[in-house]
Amino acid sequence: MNANDDVRLYRVQDAMTLLGQSRSSIYELIRSGRLRTVKEGRTRLVPSTAIREYIALLEREAEAR
Repeated sequence: MNANDDVRLYRVQDAMTLLGQSRSSIYELIRSGRLRTVKEGRTRLVPSTAIREYIALLEREAEAR
């Protein structure tokens, strides 16, 4: 297992930067179930796997058009 295999959790602010989305867009993706999150205490975190899944979803949707 190398460093790239480590589970990474991103704050919403980091997810905004990674996905190029606004804060309100990220929270709408979370509410709609398109972007999965976890909570640690009161902090909402986005797993790196959820970001990859969301990008894959966008790619599938683009191919379907």
